[in-house]
Amino acid sequence: MPMRRESVVSAFRQACHHDAEAAAFAPGRVNLIGEHTDYNDGFVLPAAIDCGVALAGRRVPGDDFTLHALDLGQSCVFSRLAMQRDPKHPWASYFKGVVWALAKRGIDVPACEAVVTGDIPLGAGLSSSAAYEVAALLLLQSLGGFELSSVEVAKLAREAENGFVGVACGIMDQMASVFGEKGKALLLDCRSLTRELVEIPAGLKIVVVGSGVRHSLASSEYNKRRAECEEGVRLMSASLAGIRALRDVPPEQLAPPFAALPPIVAKRCRHVISENARVGQAVLAMRTGDLATLKTLMADSHASLRDDYEVSCPELDVLVELALPLAYCHGARLTGAGFGGSTVNLVEAKSVEAFCQAMVSGYQQRCGRPAEIHVFEPSAGARVL
Repeated sequence: MPMRRESVVSAFRQACHHDAEAAAFAPGRVNLIGEHTDYNDGFVLPAAIDCGVALAGRRVPGDDFTLHALDLGQSCVFSRLAMQRDPKHPWASYFKGVVWALAKRGIDVPACEAVVTGDIPLGAGLSSSAAYEVAALLLLQSLGGFELSSVEVAKLAREAENGFVGVACGIMDQMASVFGEKGKALLLDCRSLTRELVEIPAGLKIVVVGSGVRHSLASSEYNKRRAECEEGVRLMSASLAGIRALRDVPPEQLAPPFAALPPIVAKRCRHVISENARVGQAVLAMRTGDLATLKTLMADSHASLRDDYEVSCPELDVLVELALPLAYCHGARLTGAGFGGSTVNLVEAKSVEAFCQAMVSGYQQRCGRPAEIHVFEPSAGARVL
């Protein structure tokens, strides 16, 4: 259940001994299909989830911001006049990045004292960072009285992560957090930012299974994948006129330009191009109730992420191998950036308990560690509380 205003405002009062002037909440997201396509101008199909990040705050005079991370029991102070990443408080970089991105737009936000708390499982690939950035933007907008459109909120949140935090992420996570709708997934064109709502097939639940293997989106491997995709575009543009990103390369045109690509670059490009096609096919399967095709597409997505994009890990592969033979599971694949994290599974509601039991026992037997299981409802997007 998303955090209520009373709980985060009460937490602010307890931590800061003042009343909050504003509060905001933004959900995390789970991506059903379309992985590593967003920063290639491609297509994605995420859903906002019913957990997220909440902030409450009040304006203070001067240039110093005070942040309290309630779940970590940590606090930090920083000045707008000398903002930099602090290795002792890496969690503060997302808020700093938002202040930095707003300042680049010429928007001077009031200094404030704020608390941040959340219930997104950390390191599970559910985009706690984007939820934090979006909620911070809504809080600062309320405190500062300036206007931003919903799309501008998503773009500024991405700019904060790209330019200040240093992660070359696309815009999927932020858009899903802003534009999520209860009971629906979001088909998003990451170039035009046009979007359509897609009903989750009736009778299915979204079950996320955490591998317990933690990852960092800021790792060099993530940014390296993006650079490899950009190199593929550069090399293929010599023989394919007019391509600006991998989304412009149709699957049927792959063979000739691929011959000129280094093998690793070719593998990365093959994943992105085939994954873009799978997103459209998955939406059609969901809208027509073709669960068999949906299951195949999600399995193919995982195999491509494992073999061509090389962002899976043995634990994630085991979780998919355990899920796919179950008749009541209609899709399983890694979700998020990879390098650890979680799988997303579409499971018949009446069989969720059986699915969870099978995954817990199988994963313990195969990997010797507990699986972390979360059942999510597709949720409404970010909002001022």
